[in-house]
Amino acid sequence: MKCTPRMFSELFAVRTIRFDSIRAARMVHGGHAVVMCVDMGDTTLVRAGRPSYTSYERIRPYMARFTENRWTSAIIPALLIHIPIGTVYCWSVFKQLIADRLHASHASVEWGFSLAIFFLGMSAAFAGPMVEKNIKKSALVSMVCFVVGFAGTGVSIALNFLPGVFICYGAIMGIGLGVGYLTPVKNLMLWFADNKGLATGIAVAGFGLAKAIASPLMEYLIGTVGLVSMFFILAAVYAVMMFVGFLLIKRPAGWVYDPATSHVSRKTILKKPVFWGIWIAFYINITCGLALISQEKDILHDVLRTFPQYANLSPAKFAAAISGIIGLVLAVDSVFNTAGRVGFSTLSDHLKRRETVYQVIFIMSIAVCLLQIFTNSIGNALLWAVLAMLFLVNAGYGGGFSTLPVLLDQHFGTKTVSTTHGLTLSAWAFAGLSGNQLASFVVAHAPDQAHRYAALIPVLTGLFVVALISISLVKYLGDRNVTKAVEDRG
Repeated sequence: MKCTPRMFSELFAVRTIRFDSIRAARMVHGGHAVVMCVDMGDTTLVRAGRPSYTSYERIRPYMARFTENRWTSAIIPALLIHIPIGTVYCWSVFKQLIADRLHASHASVEWGFSLAIFFLGMSAAFAGPMVEKNIKKSALVSMVCFVVGFAGTGVSIALNFLPGVFICYGAIMGIGLGVGYLTPVKNLMLWFADNKGLATGIAVAGFGLAKAIASPLMEYLIGTVGLVSMFFILAAVYAVMMFVGFLLIKRPAGWVYDPATSHVSRKTILKKPVFWGIWIAFYINITCGLALISQEKDILHDVLRTFPQYANLSPAKFAAAISGIIGLVLAVDSVFNTAGRVGFSTLSDHLKRRETVYQVIFIMSIAVCLLQIFTNSIGNALLWAVLAMLFLVNAGYGGGFSTLPVLLDQHFGTKTVSTTHGLTLSAWAFAGLSGNQLASFVVAHAPDQAHRYAALIPVLTGLFVVALISISLVKYLGDRNVTKAVEDRG
């Protein structure tokens, strides 16, 4: 078959032009000026540059469409970053194994988790400006710190070096947690400007869902390859996931970092009463959530112990009999936590004031705690009431995290949300230290040790009331500022 000029032009994407009486074609590709002449009968085609095939030209728009949309540039990388770092909540899977292997007390090993949460909050507080300026850099810092800390924990265990666990799992990995948690949030809000709550809820849900995904995998690996190798294998898996997230994450086209508008003084933020109202409400929600979660297994243990079918069982047989029930409850807990992260933040997109979501969370939490107090559900073994309290407080606990960025956006603006979000996450650092300790103190000093876990619920109820008052004041100040702005424009 004879190759016609038209076929050649379509094949090489050439544009034909006329030089005097000679038909010629010239294509410039990448700025190169290599000339090739092709003689086809009465037609001479002149091509300049490297070969450029229409197949590539046709594929390129689809490639750009795949790599430059809000799912591949925001949602997927956010999940690839948040799911690995969310495994910090899998600490209960292996903490006793670490204590046994290192011949350390349970209380001393517990500091590994407390330090991880503390460094998470504090690193987020200081990493905000870096995330504002360079999202690629923050994604890379998060990956390196998290993977090195996770793998370093395995090395420390192999060396029987408990301080190494504190340094690697607590400090190094904790920094990776804080930077990684903060990195995708503003990016999601920029890509999903009309549904900011939904976007942040989906991504932050990955952090909450990580426990349900990783816990069975960790238990399987520990049983097959051992505790130390589990850390090494998962470190490699998480390195790949977070590196792909680092490659994919990007700001929307046209977004440019402007130091003049994106920079805000931390002192200026800290002087605002609205910030402290939000900080207090967020801190209390985490503290109460962690206090209840830390005692969850023991509460269920006491409730189930009164059931007739378990009354005469030995401690070992009783533990084996209820292990499946407790495992199921914890799995459902994770579902409620995840649903709360997505549901409450999505609800905030449809409300005039996002503080209303926090008011709903706190009123709901107060209601289920009062239900326990009036029915004495723990002492009377009313499992349905106990489960309602555990599930709904967990949902509110998750919803508090996902709604926080959009609430801060409402008061301080999107341009500085990484900085304000980071500062507010410092509440998480202090709640990580106080939540478990609060629960342990109340339970240990309860006047009636037979009903020691029931003594915790009135304390949580009082704290939720304080949080409700705090967020209601924030809403009042916000409404007043809006009214004042309207009057000034009028």
